[in-house]
Amino acid sequence: MEKMVDYEKLFDGVYLGKKVLITGHNGFKGSWLSVWLSKMGAQVYGYSLKNESLHHLELLEFDGHQQLGDIRNQAQLNAFFAEVQPDIVFHLAAQALVRYSYENPVETFSTNVMGTLHVFEACRITPSVKAIVNVTSDKCYDNREWIWGYRENDPMGGYDPYSASKGCSELLTAAYRNSFFNTKNYNQNHQVLLASGRAGNVIGGGDWADDRLIPDIVRATAQSHAVKIRNPRATRPWQHVLEPLSGYLMLGMKLLQSEVKDAEGWNFGPDLSSNLAVEDIISLSKKHWPQIEIEFEKDKSLHHEANLLMLDCSKANKILKWQPVWNIEKTMEKTILWYRDFYLSNKVNTLSDIEEFVNEANRKELVWAT
Repeated sequence: MEKMVDYEKLFDGVYLGKKVLITGHNGFKGSWLSVWLSKMGAQVYGYSLKNESLHHLELLEFDGHQQLGDIRNQAQLNAFFAEVQPDIVFHLAAQALVRYSYENPVETFSTNVMGTLHVFEACRITPSVKAIVNVTSDKCYDNREWIWGYRENDPMGGYDPYSASKGCSELLTAAYRNSFFNTKNYNQNHQVLLASGRAGNVIGGGDWADDRLIPDIVRATAQSHAVKIRNPRATRPWQHVLEPLSGYLMLGMKLLQSEVKDAEGWNFGPDLSSNLAVEDIISLSKKHWPQIEIEFEKDKSLHHEANLLMLDCSKANKILKWQPVWNIEKTMEKTILWYRDFYLSNKVNTLSDIEEFVNEANRKELVWAT
């Protein structure tokens, strides 16, 4: 029998009573992060655009403080920060789709670069802010499609507008850390620590974005349709959404504890065994929802998409003592069952998934869970 999770003691209890501001709180990652932080006793304040698709937070009847707004609106953003006076900021708001970025490059850059700039500026003029975690992407790296993982000191880059915008966001993070939140001047000229988190392909329940593999599969299956797959050999580092969130939360914990050395960029990705091709992910999905049907089609798009991308997470493994909790089989089981139970039984497994994840982390004696 599983023991009851004492959420308030997770991550050294650092989030209990803290004011946490999350941009993009009603998105895929943001919704899971909002609920988890709320369970840990944090006062969660969300700032996001209106979610036009199915709303994960609404399914969970989340009662945190929520403000609809655009991070590209500096005055509105500043006013929200001034009202909330947060202790820590998790910046997740973004235009997050590669193919969409080809059709809407201005929106992509204005959101992911200028929007991030506006968030940093709001943090800079808000005296309560002590820690900032900027969530970017594994696609921030200059992808050479080599067979080993990218390390945090590899060059930023980006072939497509989305990837380039995330590389720019990382450069912007470094510029603000050097110029305004320099660790050499910590507790002298300022009291803010700024770090960034880079994750791979994140999956799990509650994601209904267009042009993503798992949402496309489950939408089609729920409607008894076959899903069309363009690039079955594309290989990515797949991980459950709770994995990078545990990394971001651990990073936030370190910043709130004034661990100056941890105010850097960090990779949070799965073990090498979870770097799989799209066709392998489909096979694992069908184990848990046999009605899934696939049609392979030639990609007629002229847009470039990376075929191979992996992260080296040894820095987070060794310095932060962060480790993944679930292997790829468990990740696919929890992800597909979340959607299958939702579509077939109107059941939402989010809270039970978080509890199972935390219990497994505790059994593995991971530092944030014990």
